[in-house]
Amino acid sequence: MGALPSRCDGGGEDNDNQPIVENDDLKKGGYSRRHSSGETVHCPTCQGTGRIPRGQESKLVAVIPCNDQRLRPRHTKLYVAVSVGVCLLASSLVLFFLFPRSVLLSPVAVQSSFVYFNENDVEINITNVLNITNHNFVAVQAYNLTVQALNFETVVGTVSIKNVSSIKPLSIKMFSFVIPVKLTDPGTSNYCKKASLPVHILYLHLQMSMTVYYLAHYEQLSVETYEYIDCGANSTIPHSVQPPSP
Repeated sequence: MGALPSRCDGGGEDNDNQPIVENDDLKKGGYSRRHSSGETVHCPTCQGTGRIPRGQESKLVAVIPCNDQRLRPRHTKLYVAVSVGVCLLASSLVLFFLFPRSVLLSPVAVQSSFVYFNENDVEINITNVLNITNHNFVAVQAYNLTVQALNFETVVGTVSIKNVSSIKPLSIKMFSFVIPVKLTDPGTSNYCKKASLPVHILYLHLQMSMTVYYLAHYEQLSVETYEYIDCGANSTIPHSVQPPSP
């Protein structure tokens, strides 16, 4: 079947009845002979005019060759590479900022100690300073601080605090708490009350644990340390605590 050039792009004058081939060309060529011999038929949509009726633009389908450049848009690989790169970058940033990091619990110093002599025992209120270090990019909530004080494997004092503090991202929070210590052993009590001694050194082994909540999960922290106080007199001079022996 013979192919005729199409003018479906809408160019030229708006005349739906204008033929696609001029009458002179039809007379000179063999188109009329082929037409009359049955080798060609009229276009069912444009009816030989090379134009489509108005109002049917959304109903008709145009066929283009497979090697047409419109089927091979440029920069496709670039668009795909940029999209993949943006997704990888966004995922990396999310993992970097939301990846759980460590929360450290470290005792700093003994802030003060107040000694009370009773008839059969000695009571001491020791104020300690604790550092809570947050290495995350989100805030951390600290709960349930439990401290146990031991003297020669004997528990002499405990304290439990439910709501501790909130630690901001990438910051250190200092938290103070008081441990009530009660010495009921007669030998230790007499040692602290002996007036002939200038200093009454009492070593305490502290075992601390705390629960922290961040990034939708709970974590249990624990630390041990040693500290010394003067159990024979009040002291308001802060001094450092000692790390636990290896």
